[in-house]
Amino acid sequence: MGSGFSLFTNGSLSSSRSGDLLKPGFGDLPESCVALILENLDPVEICRFSKLNRAFHSASWADFVWESKLPQDYRSILEKILGGFPEKMGKRDIYNFLSRVNSFDQGTKKAWVDKRTSDLCLCISAKGLSITGIDDRRYWNHLPSDESRFGSVAYLQQIWWFQVDGEIDFPFPAGTYSVFFRLQLGKPGKRFGWKVCNTEQIHGWNIKPVQFQIWTEDGQHSSSQCKLTGSGSWNHYHAGDFVVAKSKSLSTKLKFSMTQIDCTHTKGGLCVDSVIVFPSSCKDRLRRV
Repeated sequence: MGSGFSLFTNGSLSSSRSGDLLKPGFGDLPESCVALILENLDPVEICRFSKLNRAFHSASWADFVWESKLPQDYRSILEKILGGFPEKMGKRDIYNFLSRVNSFDQGTKKAWVDKRTSDLCLCISAKGLSITGIDDRRYWNHLPSDESRFGSVAYLQQIWWFQVDGEIDFPFPAGTYSVFFRLQLGKPGKRFGWKVCNTEQIHGWNIKPVQFQIWTEDGQHSSSQCKLTGSGSWNHYHAGDFVVAKSKSLSTKLKFSMTQIDCTHTKGGLCVDSVIVFPSSCKDRLRRV
């Protein structure tokens, strides 16, 4: 009786297991259906689900899945960075390329797409800016720095007329953008392998405010001013915001400046790293730049 019960039980389990094997699972979904699911996820989630099984992996390479994740003017952006459009690249490869930090214009500028929002971010180095007196070593020096995306910063020792200008002509996708100057009071360096900041030459920034301004070719203008404070740490000073309309298909020409031209006193001890153009909706992630 015991053996009969055992045989009955084993038979039931065996048929139950074979029944489970016949039930449909994720692996049985048509690749086209999987692609429709992936289309509604963000890029990070798509890459995560692509590891689920073969169907999800194959579907994650479908062009239409990535078409909606790319910036509106991705072709123009690629042409600006590479000097031409790579016709043989699939949409996922294009997205992977744009989501990395890409240098262009002789390494003085960097552009990338935010992996979560697909918004465009841009960074212009101090060497890509027009800085009054930059070629005179009595005033300015370029210092190596591992705290900069570009590996170096411009350091001001002392000057009467302080002026930093710049401009960019770039195919920004539609949206609202904020412009920031990344600055630090104090001279960065290292001592016994530790990062240090020399504050001896800091002066003149607490007397009169610095003025920040931006202009676009379609007449937008924004300005702000503040006194520079807080030595030894990098700060992002907001210059203003501008809007790129959805109907705009050409490049946006943007100009920006930072000035303190009151010649009644000198100012010095300032590091200029870069100017950052960032989607206004992503300001909370600015510290990572």
